[in-house]
Amino acid sequence: MKALIIGNGGREHALAWKIEQSPHVKKVFIAPGNGGTALEEKIENIDIDSNDIDQLVLFAKKEAIDLTIIGPEVPLSNGIVDTFIENNLKVFGPKKLAAQLESSKDFSKLFMERHKIPTAKYKTFTNARDAHKYINKEGAPIVIKADGLAAGKGVVVAMTIDEAITATDSMLEDNLFGDAGARVIIEEFLTGEEVSFIVICDGNSILPLESSQDHKRLLNFDQGPNTGGMGAYSPAPIVTSKLHHKIMNEVIVPTIEGMKKDGIEFTGFLYAGLMIDNNNQIKTLEFNCRMGDPETQPILFRLKSDLFEILLAAANKKIQNYKAEWDEGSAITVVIAAKDYPNQPKINDEIFNLSHAQKDSYIFHAGTSLRNEKIYTSGGRVLGVTAKGKSLKDAQEQVYALINKIKFNGMQYRTDIGQKEIKKNREKS
Repeated sequence: MKALIIGNGGREHALAWKIEQSPHVKKVFIAPGNGGTALEEKIENIDIDSNDIDQLVLFAKKEAIDLTIIGPEVPLSNGIVDTFIENNLKVFGPKKLAAQLESSKDFSKLFMERHKIPTAKYKTFTNARDAHKYINKEGAPIVIKADGLAAGKGVVVAMTIDEAITATDSMLEDNLFGDAGARVIIEEFLTGEEVSFIVICDGNSILPLESSQDHKRLLNFDQGPNTGGMGAYSPAPIVTSKLHHKIMNEVIVPTIEGMKKDGIEFTGFLYAGLMIDNNNQIKTLEFNCRMGDPETQPILFRLKSDLFEILLAAANKKIQNYKAEWDEGSAITVVIAAKDYPNQPKINDEIFNLSHAQKDSYIFHAGTSLRNEKIYTSGGRVLGVTAKGKSLKDAQEQVYALINKIKFNGMQYRTDIGQKEIKKNREKS
């Protein structure tokens, strides 16, 4: 069988890497892919932009693709799944109406209110003056979110009223995120531990993947601006079997059932970003309608089951009998970003020493390109260096030993991915 992956980031490299391992798959195409996927023997980059839906449909028909998997959020919000289905092509992902759970935070918040899914208190604004009044009334810290898609950068956790007003004005008046910031959601600041909880849905049945924890801030100790994600590990030990059951009952099942009640079928990856407080109470921070990046990398690095088989079953609405098998250890991914990320990342720097990955480690590419047999930076988040071990500490030691060998001009990364959890384990023992 043949598979087509849409996208060019670290998530898509990991999806392609995992899917090509399936005995059912003889060829994996990725459109457009990156420098890392170009080096993979069984993966072929296709020079079609991930948002060029018509060309992607033509390619899938010409190559008789058996399953297309959509990686990023923008083509989903543009209705790529609807178009593939209209052309009788097998595809895994949510349709445009369902993808609004991610493409509009206002839609998502109204949906959660309607279906009693726990989330933070909020208000939506299109007028800066009204937003200022609300901020002054609520005080700080407070969270400002662009309503639409902003590549993971549309959230500001404002620690002061001035910072909140500046963030609001940059979106509503200075057009920082274009149409995505024409409305802002102003939300209460929540404390606790963040968890990424991703499931596979076929419209009826739900198959949970292993939990993970992302690190959104650019700098160590969760300082600096929000990014698309600077690292992740899996599993997240806070998600005990009891909490797993609670998340499914209070968030995941009500979301899928709520979509049905609203006349919308949800098929695809559903990602719930959750805040867990000290009493194990859950609040939903956000929904994504695809796998997270960089959470995909450590999750798939631990997955023992055949991902292609599962996703094909989901596309055929037949995952009720599937159960995923997992490596019992931990996996961790540390993102190496380009100089000046997340603002205006510097590109076209050559990357050196990429050939040191071993059996329990892998270097997933994101913002890279291959030219004349050399790899260059081509985006903000450049690499997702990944390793697994019997414990999170083992995996962390491996991943940073590998990172120490990689070199490119201005590279930046956090040195504390997973450290909070490791410290917690040390204090327990």
